[in-house]
Amino acid sequence: MIRKIIEINETLCNGCGLCAAACHEGAIGMVDGKAKLLRDDYCDGLGDCLPACPEGAIRFIEREAAAYDEAAVMENRRKMTGRDEDPAETKKEVLPCGCPGSQAKSLNRSSELAAAVSPSAVPQSQLRQWPVQIKLVPARAPYFDGAHLLIAADCTAYAYGNFHQEFIRNRITLVGCPKLDGGDYSQKLTEILRENAIKSVTIVRMEVPCCGGIEKAAVAAMKNSGKFIPWNVVVISTDGQIVER
Repeated sequence: MIRKIIEINETLCNGCGLCAAACHEGAIGMVDGKAKLLRDDYCDGLGDCLPACPEGAIRFIEREAAAYDEAAVMENRRKMTGRDEDPAETKKEVLPCGCPGSQAKSLNRSSELAAAVSPSAVPQSQLRQWPVQIKLVPARAPYFDGAHLLIAADCTAYAYGNFHQEFIRNRITLVGCPKLDGGDYSQKLTEILRENAIKSVTIVRMEVPCCGGIEKAAVAAMKNSGKFIPWNVVVISTDGQIVER
């Protein structure tokens, strides 16, 4: 059958093993220092391994592959652990990247509470989901459906004082630093835009040249997604002013 399944780029793989740890089904193993898809029928195509990869070496493709076989997965886990496991509980054991803080979740905000900011009140966070780091966020998540997407350079939220109210509010937020994170965000962002019904994209970057990498990656992703998505770019100066929008 033709179905969605992961593909691992061995050239990009650095052998860290995070994807193998994040794969609940045991579809990925380490062979000669590189991550390998061991069995097609162990891969459920949900991609928990994608955000675990720090090098962007894993992507979704569609090809001829055996159907996902949950029974075979559970039998393999039984052999490995020596005990029977409940599938629902198995899914909870390992989180993407092996880090509890990377578990995807929506954050419910009361619009009345979030908007109620007075001189004597503590400003309310407008963040609507977790995680926010581009490399950690899953390519598919319920909060992406119909979302207005914010793709922001890390420093922008520190430089611009009203960042939560003006940019994060009513958007799903992705952040990154093209200079410090390394690699290219465009592949991950392409997956997010291609796999979800994103309504608009707002890119917020600093005025410094190296910050152009996040804008370049976002624009490339929109082109590669094959979709027409309204978008705009906002540039923040190092002294915290909007210099372009």
